[in-house]
Amino acid sequence: MLIQNEQQMTALYESPLGWINIRATEEYITSVRFNDTGYSVETELTPILSDCLQQLNEYFEHKRKSFDLPLRLTGTPFQKTVWEELMKVPFGTVVSYGEIAKRIGNKNAVRAVGTANNKNPVVIIVPCHRIIGANGKLIGYGGGVWRKEWLLEHEKSLLF
Repeated sequence: MLIQNEQQMTALYESPLGWINIRATEEYITSVRFNDTGYSVETELTPILSDCLQQLNEYFEHKRKSFDLPLRLTGTPFQKTVWEELMKVPFGTVVSYGEIAKRIGNKNAVRAVGTANNKNPVVIIVPCHRIIGANGKLIGYGGGVWRKEWLLEHEKSLLF
């Protein structure tokens, strides 16, 4: 399923959590987001979109714990710093928004980290679902807290 628009292509992946919209240029994945509407268009996929679909499929089939895709993340310098830190959070673990703020050198930026986390353009691959509240609660997931919970349980099941 492919739609070409302004030098970006879009593929749809039907995951256990619903449709996921994937956008890419010829060289980079630019966006992976949940899409609650879903639609289908039959056409050929580019190599990068095929690779992303395959890696997502392996992740959901318990065959992949990390992603190896070229990403082009669009955001502010602060957001990019947060997203880079998110990618360091190990599979199957969680850390707090406060911990991410400390790791990037600004312990008072907890809310800004939460906002950057919410603006993450590449869900699952940049694992914003692994970030939780200081009290251990699952809060602040743009795709819905139920998806965050599902993803964390999915990853936890692969650790044993």
